[in-house]
Amino acid sequence: MQRRTFVRTAAAGAIAPAIVPRHVLGGVGFTAPSDTLVIGMIGAGGMGAGNASALVGRDDVRIGSLADIDMGQVLQAVTGRIESDNPNRQAQGRLLGDAYERATRYTDYREMLARESGLDAVIVATPDHIHAHAAMMAMHRGLHVYVQKPLAATVQECRWLSAMSETSDVVTQMGNQGHSGADGRRVVEVVRAGVLGPIREIQAWTNRPNGWWRQGLPATDPEPTPEGIDWDLYLGPNEAEPYRPGIHPFGWRGWVGFGTGSLGDMGAHLVDFPIWALDLPRPSRVETRHTPWGGDRDDPATYPLATVTTYDFPHLGADSGEANAGQELRMTWYDGGLLPATPRSAPDGFTLDPNGGVMFIGDRGILVHETYGSNPRFLPAADGLDLTREAASVPQTLPRIDGHEANWIRAIQGEESISCPIPYAAHLTEIMLLGVSAMRAGAPLAVGLDGQILNRTDADAILGRSYRSGWNPENAG
Repeated sequence: MQRRTFVRTAAAGAIAPAIVPRHVLGGVGFTAPSDTLVIGMIGAGGMGAGNASALVGRDDVRIGSLADIDMGQVLQAVTGRIESDNPNRQAQGRLLGDAYERATRYTDYREMLARESGLDAVIVATPDHIHAHAAMMAMHRGLHVYVQKPLAATVQECRWLSAMSETSDVVTQMGNQGHSGADGRRVVEVVRAGVLGPIREIQAWTNRPNGWWRQGLPATDPEPTPEGIDWDLYLGPNEAEPYRPGIHPFGWRGWVGFGTGSLGDMGAHLVDFPIWALDLPRPSRVETRHTPWGGDRDDPATYPLATVTTYDFPHLGADSGEANAGQELRMTWYDGGLLPATPRSAPDGFTLDPNGGVMFIGDRGILVHETYGSNPRFLPAADGLDLTREAASVPQTLPRIDGHEANWIRAIQGEESISCPIPYAAHLTEIMLLGVSAMRAGAPLAVGLDGQILNRTDADAILGRSYRSGWNPENAG
């Protein structure tokens, strides 16, 4: 990458020069432009750079345009890879830099979507509060959509996105990459096969934030907006407020109005497998206990440092396997470094990974795995049971996937089924965010089969949010 060129155009927020068509370049293995998917990046630094890096080496994909409120941060994402000590990461950074250098650049993704008629698809990798608006706007234009987790910032946004995706002829994917991992898929197969017997309880936990971002603390003092950042555009649906350090570029996850806290972040990787394996419906009751909010309880700046959320499910779905279908279940979520108790059946020296994991607790034993479904292992409930051997005999029923982003591309091309489409992702995210809603409500929520809150008169406020004029996702067409 010509870094000085990128710096000059990034700082100016300029539109890049016209891209030389591939048919002019020619060469062996040439892919015709009509066979090339043109991708628009909505949020090109941070996780967006990671998603783009997974695609830039493909001959059938081109990053056509990118929109970001801070091109300086995008540059850092590229140069950080180029200057890495890891040769593979260096090569990845050069490919990413070349792709971004050729792309047309915008500050406002709304302008990009209005002007770039040649786009086929977009990747949305912004803070949580922008996800729903950007994705709805893209789907209204017939673009395939890859949205980073969590899918949305509120339960209501999940429902809008699900309804829109089911009436749109586009391929959608949420960016919880563990859903495409081999270990997690094996967990689902083993649980459904009944190796653990009936599942009675789920325990899930993460160490986040634990230094990853700010929670449980009051707002920082306002400061002048740094040069090169469009702060008003960054606010998006939020009411106007001054720039505060600690939100951009990453700390937003713990800030109310921008992120959804630890459950909204890591639940997409951890709560995913129980919901998937056990075909969980909406919970009938949700309650969140927590440490103090950061700042004023009635208008907090950041989420609590640690929470415990309990979900009661009225039944397990038909796809949960013969041993499980129809029974009730409780799932408990811990974050902020809190952990469930060590199982009584655990041998001496057994420890739970403090970074995160899940326990499926069944009549015949316990399956424990780490974040993303990795490192599954068993604790038998009775002597003589060899659950590891039994699990090894369970046949493979789910396809194995080579790359979450690549799966999205292949699904667009009609080559394989999509891994985590919006209808499933919306259901998963809604369950996660019902825990956040219960935290906001400060009391247990009774949830009806249709998703309505049965014990509150302020259900709309609990499940949704207010929007600045022009930013309501429902009207993003």
